Amino acid sequence: MLQQEYSSGDFAFQHSLPQKHQNENEVKIYKAPDIYKRTLSPNTTTTSVLGIKFNGGVAIAADIGGYYGKLARYKQLERIYKVNDSTIMCTSGDYADFQHIKDTVEQRVISEEILEDGFSLKAFSLYTWMTRLMYGRRSKFDPLWNSVVVAGYDEGEGFLGVVDLRGLAYEDNCVATGLGSHIALPSLRNSAASASGLFDKDMAHIALTKCMELLFYRDTCSLPKFQIATITDKGVEISPIIEVSGNWEVAAMVHGFE
Repeated sequence: MLQQEYSSGDFAFQHSLPQKHQNENEVKIYKAPDIYKRTLSPNTTTTSVLGIKFNGGVAIAADIGGYYGKLARYKQLERIYKVNDSTIMCTSGDYADFQHIKDTVEQRVISEEILEDGFSLKAFSLYTWMTRLMYGRRSKFDPLWNSVVVAGYDEGEGFLGVVDLRGLAYEDNCVATGLGSHIALPSLRNSAASASGLFDKDMAHIALTKCMELLFYRDTCSLPKFQIATITDKGVEISPIIEVSGNWEVAAMVHGFE
């Protein structure tokens, strides 16, 4: 059998030429070599990321769980990534894709350091670059299944932005991904708006802790253990693991779902 091969982009297609002693109706199909390499659905996933600005900095929080569907398979996945002394990043969604994004950003940071020009990757620059990265992968129909939260502090001003798997992005004083955008985000905004005087670091931590506890009660994919990262003019500080004690006495007051 003679074969002809045609190349189109990253795909190679082969066409079979029937011979004299071969069944003319026989059709042989060759599949694209990378047809099985695209992530069609996430496997190990992570849940909500919360972020809030305060007077003099930014704070974000995320739990440390990794899930197979509704199964809490991994309980020590720390996903708050310190990019440099003024920028941090965290994602919700597929954990393998987060590792890929992290490796990509690390390579960019190394490339910036090699230049030795005195400049480092700022939060807004990383945020803008992530919109291009996520949109580029989406345009190839091979998206990174993540929502990325970028936070930083530079030149006396905090930055907080979110980029989703389609490259859609927004900046705000309070952000959240996953189920947290429906459950926790209103509480975060209310905490910042109702603060009497300056909304400081301690108040931001209290608001984030309250919302992480709320997610533990309401989100089936949320562990009672989380971390809070804070970015100020003094640098990045990532807390040890904080555990929510939980108070299930409120369950007795829930009615109408029997």
